[in-house]
Amino acid sequence: MAENGHSADLEKQMLLLQDHEEKHFMSSEMVRDIILGVSDGLTVPFALAAGLSGADVSSSIILIAGIAEVAAGAISMGLGGYLAAKSEADHYARELKREQEEIIAVPDIEAAECAEILAQFGAEPHEYEPVVNALRRNPKAWVDFMMKFELGLEKPDPMRALQSAITIAFSYIVGGLVPLLPYMLIPEARNALIASIVVTLLALLIFGLAKGYFTGNQPFKSAFQTALIGAIASAAAFSIAKLFQHV
Repeated sequence: MAENGHSADLEKQMLLLQDHEEKHFMSSEMVRDIILGVSDGLTVPFALAAGLSGADVSSSIILIAGIAEVAAGAISMGLGGYLAAKSEADHYARELKREQEEIIAVPDIEAAECAEILAQFGAEPHEYEPVVNALRRNPKAWVDFMMKFELGLEKPDPMRALQSAITIAFSYIVGGLVPLLPYMLIPEARNALIASIVVTLLALLIFGLAKGYFTGNQPFKSAFQTALIGAIASAAAFSIAKLFQHV
């Protein structure tokens, strides 16, 4: 009877789990790459265009320099994302090999470490000993357990490096073209600068709102911070260009 009752409880818990919808936000790696690319894409070309406008150069020169910066920035940011993801994958591979060697060379020490991890979650010796023994019978699961709970490492997607590079580079280009758009349409650099400020700050506000929403932060606070950073960067570039123009 007790066993049947326990089985019924487990089935009830499984049904509750299926009906339960997690409300926690999990920021995906692609979302982080998009945020990184768009954020820099909006800010850096915006600051460059403002700085060149402060130096009283024509819209065509600003546009050429801006497009060159967007191209170089996209390549640089994309390559940086690729190398970062590749470095994470290489680190995971090294640690995986080390754990695989250790469960063969020093299994008792690794088992003790496994027991210590489970004890930190409040498990008593009579509760975690069967778990440790079960893991020792399954080396792959044992290694996966140690990688995740001892080292805090998740197995990376083999395509992650390439996807990160493409996502960051494309996002940078999309963001970078926003502050340059007025210079494509308005021949007078001063007027183009004003239009660029309005368009870019609006884009930064919208982007900040979206970033706050997708990362689980306060959207309006995120929008204000993002726009403020862009405004400070462009104002600094404009002021420096004006200062050196008169030196």
